[in-house]
Amino acid sequence: MASTALLFLLLSAFCVAAAAQQRGSNISRGSSLTPTSNSYWLSPNRQYAFGFYNQGDGYYLGIFLKGIPQKTVVWTANRDDLPVPSTATLHFTSEGRLRLQTQGQQKEIANSASAYSASMLNSGNFVLYNSDGDIVWQSFDLPTDTLLPGQRLSAGKELLSSMSETNPSTGLFRLKMQNDGNLVQYPVEAPDTATYAYYASGTDGKGDNVTLNLDDEGHLYLLNTNGSNIKNITDGYNNENLYRLRIDPDGIFKLYSHDLGQNGSWSILWRSSADKCAPKGLCGVNGFCVLLDDRADCVCLPGFDFVVASNWSSGCIRNFEEDICKSKDGSTKYTMSTLDNTWWEDASYSTLSLPTQEDCEQACLEDCNCEAALFEDGSCRKQRLPLRFGRRSLSNSNILFVKVGSTEVSQQGTKKEIRTDILVISVSLASFALIILVISGVLIHRKNLWAYKKISETGNVGLTEGVALRSFTYMELEKIHGRVRGNSIPVSSVKVLR
Repeated sequence: MASTALLFLLLSAFCVAAAAQQRGSNISRGSSLTPTSNSYWLSPNRQYAFGFYNQGDGYYLGIFLKGIPQKTVVWTANRDDLPVPSTATLHFTSEGRLRLQTQGQQKEIANSASAYSASMLNSGNFVLYNSDGDIVWQSFDLPTDTLLPGQRLSAGKELLSSMSETNPSTGLFRLKMQNDGNLVQYPVEAPDTATYAYYASGTDGKGDNVTLNLDDEGHLYLLNTNGSNIKNITDGYNNENLYRLRIDPDGIFKLYSHDLGQNGSWSILWRSSADKCAPKGLCGVNGFCVLLDDRADCVCLPGFDFVVASNWSSGCIRNFEEDICKSKDGSTKYTMSTLDNTWWEDASYSTLSLPTQEDCEQACLEDCNCEAALFEDGSCRKQRLPLRFGRRSLSNSNILFVKVGSTEVSQQGTKKEIRTDILVISVSLASFALIILVISGVLIHRKNLWAYKKISETGNVGLTEGVALRSFTYMELEKIHGRVRGNSIPVSSVKVLR
């Protein structure tokens, strides 16, 4: 009897411990976090933390691995919001709401009814409970770019890449668990059609409500609604390591492993593609991806430059000033540049059957709506800008024609600008010279008037500086002659104009 009671007590203790392990650390109403002091809530195994993490000039709220030297973020709340300052506070209010307060504004973090308590679980899942202990909200239901062991990606849900390793906002790529049972990767802005897919599990039609699952051994697989395994994406490894599945900013989703017995970094066990140019849209609009020594590089179309040189995804814009398509005589003001072996989204507005590539080139050149054309096997597809999802592809034997500014037109434009500059400078100098001339004339005229007035008043006929010879009347000469004799000045010294 005593042994039975002891066994019962041991089993009860074990169940309580297991329940506590599952529930995680208890976080009660009224608790709060700030970025600079108590900045996170730890899981019981001290592996995961929920709280603030520093990024650049501010802080984000999320879940990150705290138990390894390399801090790794696995979930971010409100990822597309700006980072918050160090004065921000997260409140688990007395009403059971999880609210972020910053600069006088409040934002709800968890879209749920009033919660009674919260926990950061050992699995990396942050949960809110009601008073009955039922989960009313959990971060596992709202993944960002990462899937953890025990977490599943349900039908219709997506993982969205981050913009970069230092910017957790929504990036360029997505991994979607489709309702048809297919797991597919697309560019963020592209529709769910096969044309834009760059990875697919090939399980469409294999069952309804298919989910993507990751277990503690690094086994990645798809289950249908009956719980049947319809595909193993990766084989299992061991349960001594940490695992996480992530769609990286480069658009490829990878299975990572971390050995808990070592202080090293994460290693990649599996990836959706070894081709780093496979993600469509990596180089933005009007740019295309090329592989250089197994490294992805982005190049702009001929006649284009990157919008932001340090950010390939910003795309490319024309590096010349667009002009009227045709001159008055009907001649075109553009030329065509060629690019071989590239793949682009087919957004053509017109497709022509033409025998030669020269015919396709000329057809685009003469069409003011055509900005590029793809020619392959007698098919000429006219397109407008922007061109999207470009990449170098040796399997494509097409030729791309791109309309660029004519050198002759550019030179004429340059000469016209030079002639205009010369004309402006010449007119300015002439106007300035005319103003100086007018001012000089006025000053000289006023000076002469003053000198003549002086002569009239004093009878002084000496040549004043700057005064020319003048004519005199006979009466004036008589008057002057009298004064000259009175002053013993020879009359011969007075010149008389006749």
